Amino acid sequence: MTQTVTSWQDEVHRLARERDAVVLAHNYQEPEIQDVADHVGDSLALSRIAARTDASTIVFCGVHFMAETAKILSPDKTVLVPTADAGCSLADTIDVEQLRAWKAEHPGAAVVAYVNTSAAVKAESDICCTSSNAVEVVESIPAEQEVLFLPDQFLGAHVRRQTGRDNIQVWLGECHVHAGISPTDVRSQVAAHPDAELLVHPECGCANSAIWLAGEGDLPMGRTRILSTGGMVDAARDMTSRTALVATEIGMLHQLRKVNQQTTFLPMNPKASCRFMKMNTPDLLLRALREGRDEVDVPANVSARARSAVEKMIALGNPGGGE
Repeated sequence: MTQTVTSWQDEVHRLARERDAVVLAHNYQEPEIQDVADHVGDSLALSRIAARTDASTIVFCGVHFMAETAKILSPDKTVLVPTADAGCSLADTIDVEQLRAWKAEHPGAAVVAYVNTSAAVKAESDICCTSSNAVEVVESIPAEQEVLFLPDQFLGAHVRRQTGRDNIQVWLGECHVHAGISPTDVRSQVAAHPDAELLVHPECGCANSAIWLAGEGDLPMGRTRILSTGGMVDAARDMTSRTALVATEIGMLHQLRKVNQQTTFLPMNPKASCRFMKMNTPDLLLRALREGRDEVDVPANVSARARSAVEKMIALGNPGGGE
């Protein structure tokens, strides 16, 4: 980017006005993308903002499944992403054919799909969930009915632990970034910062370890919280501790530091950066606004069935954060 930050921001705002567009940025985007956006948050929260806005065009700075969700909830609006190449390693762990085969092996089971899935997978599911309401969604299903939970194995393990249900089958998918935040990272960081609070995303490979450490007394239960990205922002606003260790993608630190400048927020693993999220560059955001690319579309029949799964979740009354 050859422009100054100020002139680039002015150009983004000018082009957005010309295109009647609202710019949305996920919490994992680079700071300059977050700072220029009209709204920053997790994927479901942003998609719901997209559905409410009067703007005719949504520019979603995130990964592809997030833009699909925005299109599902706003079928009459144009949805753009800075680059269609921004995929998701977690969403890619299961496709619609794999889900259909899994359902055939478990007739009568209820399919619970994390929002971090493609539109086609959502359309084959009974109900969606977020990381903050996954437990509530599963508890809404009759206790005797088998549950197929997909695609994240760590979130699935968290749901099993919280509900105590033994009839939950969990797809063995993972986010490569969250899976890379290990129990070893937790132990070393807690040893280096013994008074810190822990904010841990349930997709992390270290989530079980963090709860175990708290249970063993190595970290007080009151300072270990398993939270969605939206939940982390809410927790950060009221935090009074000097230090917090954050187990999720490092882009999250920007928002946490913005809402609380008194606490030092440190990454549990400083290498936990998503290359797909970082594909959305300042120059590609300008291209999206100038050229109207890359547009995201979802076939009407897929969109209707996927929207039903999302709306069933919302009807429970606690849609929570997107991830």
